Amino acid sequence: MTEENKSVKNFPNLRFHDKNDCGFPDWKFKYGNEIFENISSKKHNSDLPILAITQDYGAIPRDLIDFKITVTGKSVESYKVVEVGDFIISLRSFQGGIEYSEYKGICSPAYIILRPSISIDRIFFKYYLKTPKYITHLNRKLEGIRDGKMISYAYFSDIILPLPSIEEQNKVSAFLSLIESRIQTQKKIIEDFQITKKEISFKLFKEGFNSSESKKENFLKLGDLTYVVNKKNKENLKLPVYSINNKKGFISQSEQFEGIDSDERGYDISLYKIIEKETFAYNPARINVGSIGYSRNLENIIISSLYVCFKTTDAVDDEFLFQYLRTDIFRKEVLRNVEGGVRDYLFYENFSRIKINLPDLKEQIKIAKLLSKFDEKITIENEVLTKYENQKKYLLQNLFV
Repeated sequence: MTEENKSVKNFPNLRFHDKNDCGFPDWKFKYGNEIFENISSKKHNSDLPILAITQDYGAIPRDLIDFKITVTGKSVESYKVVEVGDFIISLRSFQGGIEYSEYKGICSPAYIILRPSISIDRIFFKYYLKTPKYITHLNRKLEGIRDGKMISYAYFSDIILPLPSIEEQNKVSAFLSLIESRIQTQKKIIEDFQITKKEISFKLFKEGFNSSESKKENFLKLGDLTYVVNKKNKENLKLPVYSINNKKGFISQSEQFEGIDSDERGYDISLYKIIEKETFAYNPARINVGSIGYSRNLENIIISSLYVCFKTTDAVDDEFLFQYLRTDIFRKEVLRNVEGGVRDYLFYENFSRIKINLPDLKEQIKIAKLLSKFDEKITIENEVLTKYENQKKYLLQNLFV
């Protein structure tokens, strides 16, 4: 196959210009083994960090991500050396592409180490080898091979890779790196807000504001502040079906399950619970990870009968309680009160026994408003992050062939 007929289209949808504002040449194409060689060096004294090969972080020292797998000194002797800038084929490459290493270390001999054999911009290929287009090529080549099958170097070698001029590779990699840097900065902004909110939440729910009145302890059981609601959908009404997750709280099943509601999946929705305004609901098997929601003005929806649903008395502000139920203080109480065997559950009986330090209503509202401001800011920053990630996704689809 000649360079010309390896691909019908030999340039991407989006192109850069060179320093003279002229277009770069059309892209060339080579097979994988014409650009990368298979490296299997085991020349080390077992003194290098052991690398975990991950889809999220690439190749990264295990101790940086708390990756705990015990290995013997004898087995480490067979591990392969990974240099900075190497690429690694893993058992999951058919799902997430080929990983890149920014660290020198060693990895299991089960992995295939790729190293450029010609002059390339490694960061260009770091992005390309994880694009949906390349992963599609991998899966076409591996059609019929079972989940977990390692992609061999021979399979990798038989796939065509794009090879634009080194100048254009540099342009693409620099631009994508800029976007990626902005994404990581945005994630740090969000993380900082989340940490600050967590610290302030802990202080407020433990001590209140700085008034002597707010520091008075007034512990009450959640059972004295809430009551169960179980309005069943006995008439089998075709109401919107919702679920509860630990990120969004109430979420439409059509959104969560790609447009398919429970009734379309064969479930008996006559057993489901009807949710009215100002109702709390939680998954008793997942409340330990924050799977709880508050409906606010959402009404005339249904959720699975497995969820525990409750409303509050006039003694507690709903927003205050919702903020409390998402704190580490509450999660510790959950762990003390769960029951079960293989999976832990917190049913309402045990939930109702948990105690909360309850200030007066004025103080509750003040605390809830402050913490809600953090939620609003975090939501805005998450929307910004989504825009950057969508921009990156668009670029990955259009900057490569």
